[in-house]
Amino acid sequence: MFIGLILILMLVLLLPFSVKRVEQSLETFLFVMGLLAAFISGVLNRELWFKALQDPIKITLAVLVAGMLFKWLHSYLANAIHIVSRTISVRLFLACTVIFLGLISSIITAIISALVLVAIVSVLHLDRKSELQFVVLACFAIGLGAALTPIGEPLSTIVVSKLEEDFFYLLQLIGLHIIPGVALFGLLAAFIIRPRKREQHLRSEQTTEQYPEIFTRSFKIYLFVMGLTLLGAGFEPFIERYLLGLSPYILYWINMISAILDNATLAAAEVSPAMNESTLQAILLGLLISGGMLVPGNIPNIIAAGKLKITSKEWARYGIPIGLVAMFVYFLIILFV
Repeated sequence: MFIGLILILMLVLLLPFSVKRVEQSLETFLFVMGLLAAFISGVLNRELWFKALQDPIKITLAVLVAGMLFKWLHSYLANAIHIVSRTISVRLFLACTVIFLGLISSIITAIISALVLVAIVSVLHLDRKSELQFVVLACFAIGLGAALTPIGEPLSTIVVSKLEEDFFYLLQLIGLHIIPGVALFGLLAAFIIRPRKREQHLRSEQTTEQYPEIFTRSFKIYLFVMGLTLLGAGFEPFIERYLLGLSPYILYWINMISAILDNATLAAAEVSPAMNESTLQAILLGLLISGGMLVPGNIPNIIAAGKLKITSKEWARYGIPIGLVAMFVYFLIILFV
């Protein structure tokens, strides 16, 4: 059994990063891997099926509703961005945007926050360096803030479901770590980003989403979370044997692998109700921070990079240094606070 689970884990870790077709069909791939893991572990029963069908409902509905609202209000949002960005300095506007999107992402979901980020970037027409810095910092903040509620992103949905906790559990568990972190990423935006003269051309490829795209994305999120639920259940025996006894500090650094894989996948495999709060904090913070370092690490990264034509190398140029500094700072907080 454990050999089969290790093989599945290796496939899940490597294929999305190395095989383009798997990356493009990540939801289906993870669903299949989740089925295999649950089958190998002998936990694929009626109760698990019901749980896997039920877990994605809230975040899927949140993504669908927010996507519709975003489509209907897109023109008003663009006008508002124009007005506000001309009322205050660009650097202050960027900092406020990073903080706002990071905090609101737990309500409107990380996906919609990423779409709003793309709309803001398209309106501002920053030079390429400033644009990259802004997007990377904003996605770090979105990835952190979205974890405060179970509707914010798949990771929080999976964690709350596996632990069988209430809506505000993650806010209570890691809120004091996350909220100041979001604010710090905003401050970094104010101090690091120094926009040069704005480009005068418009991004012709940025258009309002169509209904089929909104419904397709919602279905993919449903399948994605369903697959993660199955994957997490399948890996529980593996976790109980190999991970529960590890120091939370070791788990924290191990989770840097989240930089090359969506952090929800690792959360589904690692989190267990048998873990204490300090271990859960270390696991979650390691996953959330490192998830912003590379494009595949988090859903907001994937959306922003795809729509703004940001390459993996461009993202890594800023994401890796920022992520390493943030990992070190948070490790000191976990260690001494």
